[in-house]
Amino acid sequence: MTAAELSACFEEVLGASRFADYSPNGLQVEGERPIRRLVSGVTASLALIRAAVADGADALLVHHGWFWRGEDPRVTGARRARLAEVLGHGLHLFAYHLPLDVHPVLGNNAQLGARMGWRVDGHTGDQDLIAWHDLPRPASAALLGRRLQQRLGRTPMAVGALQRPIRRLAWCTGAAQDMLQQAIDAGADAFVSGEIAERTTHLAREAGVVYFAAGHHATERYGVQALGEHVAGRLRIAHRFIDDDNPA
Repeated sequence: MTAAELSACFEEVLGASRFADYSPNGLQVEGERPIRRLVSGVTASLALIRAAVADGADALLVHHGWFWRGEDPRVTGARRARLAEVLGHGLHLFAYHLPLDVHPVLGNNAQLGARMGWRVDGHTGDQDLIAWHDLPRPASAALLGRRLQQRLGRTPMAVGALQRPIRRLAWCTGAAQDMLQQAIDAGADAFVSGEIAERTTHLAREAGVVYFAAGHHATERYGVQALGEHVAGRLRIAHRFIDDDNPA
């Protein structure tokens, strides 16, 4: 299979060309190899690239790729090492950011909801990035925190009105802490994302809601796996997800 054929399949599934994003979606680095084996991972780190090479990958699929808006474009230091590893082994690098966040089945939010048992009752926020669910019965912050820890293998940080009964739960994976106000505007009692900023705590306390920081990496491990499995199954190529773990 060629990179163009794999690109076309990703585009058909995600419709990535419709999105204005912070980095280019699709084929970011063109390799030389015919594609028989696809490795997926969260971020195109040097460790993940080396693990993919060791696994015999021809192409690497990630959620966090390269060439982010506003970055220094010079190929030096860590960037040079990563690029040299990809080019030196003829790998193709594919990356999908916002299109993977919002896909209704394979996306990060959909996959996190499925893993946690949260049905998506609606969406809100910029580009409908926030999903929300009305719980069948009110839950406590302590109970939701335990469930996040059990399902994600990471103890979340919870701040805000920790005694508030939670009826409407909203979530957006990754670094969506500054979408907390949008979740509040949609009637959420609690909002789950990956990261937390100093300002997040104050807003959660003052608005009387609960905010859970469950880990950027931990909340975004599932979409890229689902996309890799789906596309590999359609195209009859091999696929493996490799988790280059990150505590953030």
